[in-house]
Amino acid sequence: MRAQKPEGARADVRRQQILSAAAKCFRDHGFHGASISQICKAAGMSAGHIYHYFENKEAIISEIVDQDLEHRLALTEAFRAAASSRSTLKAHIAGAVARQLDADAAALKVEIIAEAGRNPRVAEIIRKADEIGRAELAYAIRDIRVCAGHDDHPDTIDEMVELFSALYGGVLMRSITNPSVAPNALADRIVSVIEATLYG
Repeated sequence: MRAQKPEGARADVRRQQILSAAAKCFRDHGFHGASISQICKAAGMSAGHIYHYFENKEAIISEIVDQDLEHRLALTEAFRAAASSRSTLKAHIAGAVARQLDADAAALKVEIIAEAGRNPRVAEIIRKADEIGRAELAYAIRDIRVCAGHDDHPDTIDEMVELFSALYGGVLMRSITNPSVAPNALADRIVSVIEATLYG
């Protein structure tokens, strides 16, 4: 968790205001096309205010990635709890699929991933977050498999992590390449794959 600045809750509101403005600018103009002046205008703040909270655009991306990781970890914990009930698991997956199919969220994540392909610092940010997310998902899958009576080699768990991560990340891409995808039908199929993998 990030350290709270002296301004307290007001600072958090300001930071979120900047993050929302930056996310819109990144989506609309790309990471390089989005200038600090554009972010200032979108946030209704001066450059001095922006730099008080974030050193540069990479620091803004780091915060966006951190917030997304927090949500991912919460999803993983909910996945662990939901796995014992098919109906609960289905509802959980449906919610996760719906979030991944959000066009604005998808456009922002794709822009950040594209920047990671050009910028080693951004690549390091998203890879560290992914490492944490994969580790937590591995713990959840291992626990679910143990409860189901399985004793898997760590490599097997890692393969399941990559499969589930690919499914989750792939849904994000489908929201851009096929915006008419049916969320409920897709969620049903994903549930089938996850159940077959977890309990098969």
